[in-house]
Amino acid sequence: MAAYTFVLLAGFAAGCLSGVIGTGSSILLLPLLVHAFGPKQAVPIMAIAAVMANLSRVLAWWREVDWKAVAAYAVTGVPAAALGARTLLALPPHVIEIALGIFFLAMVPVRHLLARLQWKAQLWHLAVAGAFIGFLTGIVLSTGPLSVPVFLAYGLVTGAFLATEAASSLFIYLSKVVTFHEFGALPAGVLLQGLIVGASLMAGTFAGKALVLRMSAAAHGHVLDGLLVCSGVALLWTALG
Repeated sequence: MAAYTFVLLAGFAAGCLSGVIGTGSSILLLPLLVHAFGPKQAVPIMAIAAVMANLSRVLAWWREVDWKAVAAYAVTGVPAAALGARTLLALPPHVIEIALGIFFLAMVPVRHLLARLQWKAQLWHLAVAGAFIGFLTGIVLSTGPLSVPVFLAYGLVTGAFLATEAASSLFIYLSKVVTFHEFGALPAGVLLQGLIVGASLMAGTFAGKALVLRMSAAAHGHVLDGLLVCSGVALLWTALG
């Protein structure tokens, strides 16, 4: 019971964070879920919760969604995420933990590299990014630090950015959840746990909406890098300890 209470509180905090900066809930929660339930269970639980978290961001900023960008990203991202999820199910648990930890740490320099390039994305760029990031999302779950600069480079800001990135991610995570279900990795217990965690994320997301315009770009970057480093180290510690 204490473990569930802690996860729910962390879920609310993670929902607030993702509601402000557009990502971070999976990065913050996944190490806690891995510790509480193990990597094989944690990933489908977080996938369900991510569907609910992204849905809440879409509902909070519904009128701001750029549906052309969503379509371009999702048309390649959905099948790629399904392929990535099937690949994930074939991997042993300790490999998943190590891969997640390394990926989180690697995203810190990658995120800064993309920011320095300052390229302007077009719709076809979103389609290419959807295929690449969708497959990675199927395997490692959280690729927000990669998708964030893609949508920002397309010219989306504040509510439009939050809504469009969330709508695109919603389709990606739905594809992953359906794949988990088809391959028997989503029993009733895991589904219930995912819904509970997702409810706390949704509550946090709506609470965080009021803070969106109060955080500077520099503060956003520092928070994101800190989350990536802490979560990556925590996962590697669990896998190798």
